[in-house]
Amino acid sequence: MKACIFCSLPKSDVLVENEIAVAFFDKFPVNEGHVLLVPKRHVSSLFDLTEEEVMGVWNLVQEVKEMLDRRFQPVAYNIGANVGAAAGQTVFHAHVHVIPRYQGDVPDPRGGVRNVKKSMVPSPGEGEK
Repeated sequence: MKACIFCSLPKSDVLVENEIAVAFFDKFPVNEGHVLLVPKRHVSSLFDLTEEEVMGVWNLVQEVKEMLDRRFQPVAYNIGANVGAAAGQTVFHAHVHVIPRYQGDVPDPRGGVRNVKKSMVPSPGEGEK
C-alpha cells in the first residue's frame, strides 16, 4: 500500500497546527495562498471525522484565514472539500481547501463553488427563446 503523502508531510511544510489538524500550502495551488488543512488522524472522508475533529479542523480554518489576511490581503475566500473520487478527491486523506480570492482573479466569480459542475436546473432566463 502506498504511503499517504499527508501523513508523511515534512514538519517544515506545516504553516500552523493544533492538536487535531495541520495546515500547509497546497503544492498545486489554484490561487496565491491556497492552503490545505488535514486532520492528524488518517481518515479518508470528512464525513468520518469525529465531532472533536470537525471542531479542530474548523478552528484551524479560522486561524489560517487570519494568517492569509495578514500575508496576502485577499478580498474573499472559497472553502471546500472533495469527498470521494466522483467529486474529484485524489488524496484519500480528508482535507479542506482554503482558497483566497482576489478582485479580478477570474472574469466572473458569481456562483463560486457552484461552478464546478453545470447546474441541472437552468438559471432564470436560460434556455428561453
